[in-house]
Amino acid sequence: MENTAVATTYVDQPFEQEYHDAYPLPQDVQTTEVRSIAVDKQSTVWIATASGAFQKKADQSDWIQPSPKVDLGPTFSVAVDNQSVVWLGAWNGLYHYKDQKLERINELTAPVAVVCPSKEGIYALGPQGIWLINERGCQKKNYVVPRSIRSAISDGNGGLWIATDVGLYHATDTQTDVLQKNDELISASIKGIAFDSKQQLWAAGLGGVTVRNQTTKVQTIQPEQGIPSIYVNCAERAPDGRMWIGTNVGIARYKPDGSRSLRFTRRWLLDDQVNDIAFDADGTAWIATAKGVSAIRKKAMTLAQKQDYFYQVLMQRHIREPWIAGQCRLKTPGDVSTWTPDDDDNDGEYTGNYLAMECFRYVATKKPDAKVKAQKAFRFLKLLQDVTGTDGFFARTVVPASWTEVDDGNRTLTPKERADELIKEPRSKPMEVRWRKSKDGKWLWKGDTSSDELCGHMMGYYFYYELVADEAEKAVVRAHVARLVDYLIAHDFTLTDIDGTHTRWGVWSPDLLNRDPDWAPDRDQNSMELLAFLKLAYYVTGQPKYEQHYRQLIDKEGYLDNMANIRHQNPAWFIYFDVMLAAYVYPILLRCEKDPKIKAFYEAHLDQWLEQRKGDKNPLINFLYCYARNKKVELTPSVEFLIDTPLDLVNWTVDHTKREDIKIVRTPVLDELQVSELPPASIRTVVRWDKNPWAAVNGTPDIEREPVFWLLPYWMGRYLTMIK
Repeated sequence: MENTAVATTYVDQPFEQEYHDAYPLPQDVQTTEVRSIAVDKQSTVWIATASGAFQKKADQSDWIQPSPKVDLGPTFSVAVDNQSVVWLGAWNGLYHYKDQKLERINELTAPVAVVCPSKEGIYALGPQGIWLINERGCQKKNYVVPRSIRSAISDGNGGLWIATDVGLYHATDTQTDVLQKNDELISASIKGIAFDSKQQLWAAGLGGVTVRNQTTKVQTIQPEQGIPSIYVNCAERAPDGRMWIGTNVGIARYKPDGSRSLRFTRRWLLDDQVNDIAFDADGTAWIATAKGVSAIRKKAMTLAQKQDYFYQVLMQRHIREPWIAGQCRLKTPGDVSTWTPDDDDNDGEYTGNYLAMECFRYVATKKPDAKVKAQKAFRFLKLLQDVTGTDGFFARTVVPASWTEVDDGNRTLTPKERADELIKEPRSKPMEVRWRKSKDGKWLWKGDTSSDELCGHMMGYYFYYELVADEAEKAVVRAHVARLVDYLIAHDFTLTDIDGTHTRWGVWSPDLLNRDPDWAPDRDQNSMELLAFLKLAYYVTGQPKYEQHYRQLIDKEGYLDNMANIRHQNPAWFIYFDVMLAAYVYPILLRCEKDPKIKAFYEAHLDQWLEQRKGDKNPLINFLYCYARNKKVELTPSVEFLIDTPLDLVNWTVDHTKREDIKIVRTPVLDELQVSELPPASIRTVVRWDKNPWAAVNGTPDIEREPVFWLLPYWMGRYLTMIK
């Protein structure tokens, strides 16, 4: 891809896709915290815990004790020397594991806090002294250092760098130097040390990381430079040269060029408190956390291969009858093997996205399978209207009548509860009966359908009509869109439920938007939506009545003027949801409008809107813009998102308020907590495009999201030939 802001083509090529495997300790172990970790040449992982030492062989997932008969607990440190001998620092001395045998160094009986390999042998450090173990035996060193030893590393020349609670020490046989002054270290409390690829020493501790060369401090890394917590516990150099910094809020990684990334939350780590890090020969990071061991692995993957993976997951767990694309519920949070189908208020909107995705997949590949599935998705969306038995009202979703549990079920409200809801939200519509059985007895359908549902439907219908439907199917689309829009017209441009009143959010009427002060917050966005609905109906049917209503709303009710105010919306009224509803209908307005003056207004409006939204780095917004404007822009952030998106679709909780490297702000949405820097996809909760990407806290791990959020922009990019 061209390395400029105007890149227009990305040729798919392999990139490093990271993913996480969790290795919790056995349930019978008293403590889950792992203090130290190392990997030997056979790729066996070794850990030190309060309950002793454990090992996990490369082809296994279970932890076992190296010698159950030996009482190794508590164990404090583990290291591997260049002969792949494993050394363990324990409560009663030093042990080594060689040739499948665990043996104790008899000459050393004091507690060993840190084990440090070197060319001259193995150093064992603890509160009662420092010993060097080699072919000459066990020699106690006369170093004058504090007893609070937290880490040590060989200087390669017969000396040691030693991290302590009261400074960084450099000890040799001839002298000991101490660094603890304010101009030498961020703070004197040092917990971890490592050399980078330039042989600069990274001293990690309270406050951040101090980087030093042989004589002076050259850099400090604190929250302002991306450290997520001032509580820094360890540092380690990866085989690729990146420095991994373990903190109480995850791991910050720094490349030699200064760029950085963050890994935190349960998506990446069993716990955010990182105590130690080790790397195996394949470059996998093995991470000791407060709740077990995490492995962050990587593999070469192309966007096409990532598509294959996400599509397979979509078909396995996220398509439920009759052909709904949506989330699934996890009976055990985080465990996808316990999945069960789930309903969602916005099943219609999200299946509209899925329908659009299959449309773009079909035109990009001409695979009959994509066309068949697009037809299935359209039929489901049409069923949502048919199942209600009305002239044009449609349901939010359906579930089989045999289901005994649904989200947001029917309820009974007392007069006091009704009054309470009315005071909180005068526009609210307290619903007791949300679910009804279809006349054929097959389905339960959910009412009180919202505006976002209709926007998602209409986008799906437009792309299906334009890209996939044959003449027979187009006739069905025409009749269906006309039925929906006729119903709006017949009910003064409201979505009227079977109780004879409009749904809570289904309001596009000029009498309400323009003349009822309670509907002022929705005036601008909903004006835009209704113009798109009428324009699509006219575009597919050619019936003049839709164009007549459309022009009347523009000429007499000022709906274009309303729409023009979207970019100046009162901050009390802005919600991120509306961003995507606008994105859904822009292609309809721009591609279906033939009046040059009105089309020019839409083009200018969309251009201004994209300028406001570029900071979101949203590939769906970007590609919908490219489609609507017939341009190729914003490709770099779009591809970066597609590459950075994790494979894990569990909706893990992501809490950015723990981080000290960002600020909590009230923008772009005034009444939500958000972060000052847009989190990349890898450290957001699983994306749904109508959710605020700037949110500070989001996610519940009892859900796995459907991957349509990724597949739709990917296939749009393929269709637009921006991704090849």
